[in-house]
Amino acid sequence: MKKVLLFLLCLVVACATYAQNYPHQSDVLWVTTPSNTNWLYRLNEEAKVTVSLYEYGILQDNIKISYSIGPELMPSDKTGTATIKNGKALISMGTMSKPGFRDCQLKVQLNGQEYNHHIKVGFEPEKLTPYTQFPNDFVSFWEQAKKAASQCPMEVTKVFVPEYSSDKVDCYLIKLQAFQKGNFVYGYLTIPKKEGKFPVVFSPPGAGIKPMNPSKDIFYAENGVIRFDMEIHGIRPDLDAATYAEVSRAFGRGNNSYLVNGLENRDSYYMKKVYLSCVRALDYLTTLPEWDGKNLIAQGGSQGGALAIVTAGLDERITACAANHPALSDMAGYKANRTGGYPHLFTNYDGMDTPEKLKTLEYYDVVNFAKLIKVPVFMTWGYNDDVCPPTTSYIVYNTLKSKKEALITPVNEHWISLTTRHRILDWIKGNLR
Repeated sequence: MKKVLLFLLCLVVACATYAQNYPHQSDVLWVTTPSNTNWLYRLNEEAKVTVSLYEYGILQDNIKISYSIGPELMPSDKTGTATIKNGKALISMGTMSKPGFRDCQLKVQLNGQEYNHHIKVGFEPEKLTPYTQFPNDFVSFWEQAKKAASQCPMEVTKVFVPEYSSDKVDCYLIKLQAFQKGNFVYGYLTIPKKEGKFPVVFSPPGAGIKPMNPSKDIFYAENGVIRFDMEIHGIRPDLDAATYAEVSRAFGRGNNSYLVNGLENRDSYYMKKVYLSCVRALDYLTTLPEWDGKNLIAQGGSQGGALAIVTAGLDERITACAANHPALSDMAGYKANRTGGYPHLFTNYDGMDTPEKLKTLEYYDVVNFAKLIKVPVFMTWGYNDDVCPPTTSYIVYNTLKSKKEALITPVNEHWISLTTRHRILDWIKGNLR
């Protein structure tokens, strides 16, 4: 019962988070339609957006709205008001002379309450390139790091988890020693409950320190694919939410966040052990007797999407990679007077803009791992995402030199639909060896 209640709580929170542009059960609906149906424009081409507003499903008229427009996640360069007449208002979003995105933020007051909305459009984003440089010793640094980490003995504890198992799937909680002796990571391993050999999907987590629940992706194992959902902090993923909240307050926020811990040096940065623990997870997964011996796929979203790409770049055992809106991508992009990638170090944290920290970022940025990938990659992202902005997703995608496929969903913020999640699995199955 405790697991069920936790899952329901996570589902409610997820729904509240995901429906960002169209709040659940809101009385007000914004409809914003760009003048170009694909939301994309040529450089120096004017972008316009038509705005309509509904309250209780009734098209509103003679309503004044305010707007602010500027490059995404940067200060606005245009503000004003517009009046909806005959059910519509037409707003010019201006243009850009360099590749990127502009964001139109909208506000309206109705019955004493403020309602917000936004829409982003792109200007030749296929031409976006990374600010982040590729260090000359990038490959040798990680080869040496992997070699050192491989000396750590692989110790595994495997415990059957009946509450996540069924007549189709067996679930196990895995504790895995990684990186160095005494350092562990956890994860849920779900395996089809039938005879045969199966492809394996390695799935690292999104950002944060929080409980895990494999139920949302149990359909992988139900469809004949082994899946390992990994935890990266060495904290049991089955602890209660209150305990995780305490840990997160101490270790997951602001300048205490693991995402900036040790950033002044490439060897002390917290994410080094995370990246190397992903490689250790592959060491374990390739020993499974149920593995088909051929297919090892990295898949994830946000921070998990970043780690999927990192792992595919670090380890040639990966045979395909699927990532939605990857974080940790061109993080120093703010130095180019545009947005950088999550965790937005230059706007959310103090003291990040130093030569030492900028140099460390080069060894951990997703764009540099993307340059090493030789296997098929599937990516999907939305334009309205402010967590992992489309600028940085495009930069990663543009950097890839291997076979690649993109599903672009402009209206999406920091979420993907259940349909898209199943489409990712279909792509994985379509790229098996």
